[in-house]
This record gives sequence, C-alpha cells and structure tokens, in this order.
Amino acid sequence: MRSRDGDFNLSFAIFSLISFTLSILHADEYLISYRYVVKDAILYNEQLYISKTMRKCIGEEQDSIFLENDNSKNLKEIVNKNRIIFIDFIHKIGLKVNHKEKTVNSQNHSTTILTLKTTCFKVDFNENFARIAPLK
Repeated sequence: MRSRDGDFNLSFAIFSLISFTLSILHADEYLISYRYVVKDAILYNEQLYISKTMRKCIGEEQDSIFLENDNSKNLKEIVNKNRIIFIDFIHKIGLKVNHKEKTVNSQNHSTTILTLKTTCFKVDFNENFARIAPLK
C-alpha cells in the first residue's frame, strides 16, 4: 500500500515539471509600431514604439528574425543594439507609404511618411538570441 505522501510528491513533481516546461516555452507578446518621416529629402522624424501587450494576441506567426541577446529580457535594449537589422525586417513586413509633393514658385517640397501600424509580435528570449515573429 502506498502512503498518501508518496502520491502527493509524485503529483507535485509532475505539476512542477509541466509548469517549468510551459514557462520555458511561453513567449512574450509585444505591440510594436514604427513611423519614419522625410521632408525635402531630409530625415525629419523616426519613432519606434515597443510595449508589452496587456492581452493575448490572436494570429499566426509569420517569418521571424533572430537578434543577438546577452541574456536580457528587455526587448527595447535588444532592438536598440540591433536597430538596423530590425528596421530592415520591419520594411520587409510591409509599411504604409504616404507621399505628398508640391511645387510652389519653382521650389519643390515633398513629404514621405512610412508607417508600420501597431502590430503584435511574439518574442522568445534565449540566452544568446531573441526570436521575434509578427502575428497576422
């Protein structure tokens, strides 16, 4: 006959193993938006917003990018260290382009705005890299 303590320890061990596995596999979700403004061929403004989601995002993962990570779980720091690679990745996802041009008294004035609407990204942190994938 088994003791009650033995059954409790077994079920606690199984529960702990499942919880640990789920915590490793759990990915964080972030909302990211981007805006890039060029006026008269001069960079006027560039903004990258990153915030953690308050609710679970719905969608399927698309192509992902891997950014180098020094065992950090701060996405803003990771993106800032790999800014050029991440911005190129955002351009591949697809940006909305708004271009206006006018000529007054033989002077050309133009404004181009590139915008990534607020998009949910799934982020898996690892010791050496962070895997970032947009959800659609």
